[in-house]
Amino acid sequence: MTGRIRTYIIIALLLLCQNIMAQNKTPTTDSPSQSDLGIFALPPFERAVRCIKYYEGWHDIKRNYPYIGWGHRILPYEKYRKNLTFQQADSLLRSDLRKLCALFRKYGRDTLLLAVLAYNVGPYKILGNGKYPKSRLLQKIEQGERNIRREYLEFCRYQRRKIASIHRRRQTELLLLYKP
Repeated sequence: MTGRIRTYIIIALLLLCQNIMAQNKTPTTDSPSQSDLGIFALPPFERAVRCIKYYEGWHDIKRNYPYIGWGHRILPYEKYRKNLTFQQADSLLRSDLRKLCALFRKYGRDTLLLAVLAYNVGPYKILGNGKYPKSRLLQKIEQGERNIRREYLEFCRYQRRKIASIHRRRQTELLLLYKP
């Protein structure tokens, strides 16, 4: 990657974070330093929800079936015939994210980061199953290594091609949720 492209990516990430922070500013009586933090003043789970909403976008049942709301995959026993309200979709997103957090709970401080990644790529690509081996990211976390940036950013491929927009998403997730 050339220096110019890397500079553009860093500028885009900074603008994205600034945009997210501007959307999340609410007047408070807290100290000015607290309100200046924007999205970083929110609890980590809220940051994860906002990040997912930003990158997933809205899924209409007619155009995006079997996905609905902010990326909820309709399960065989669920019957959705109409579009969801934003409140219903928010509730589904939070429920799905809590389930994924429970799945990755044994990974301690990386639970939320792994859950957000699994929300997008599926837990089987991280944990492994008959079709996929256990990810190098998870192997490093299990060994106690904290330098996982490269392995985390490898989850930006679609049909073996690196996708720039997914790479930006992974960088933002790391910025918002990773604690070295």
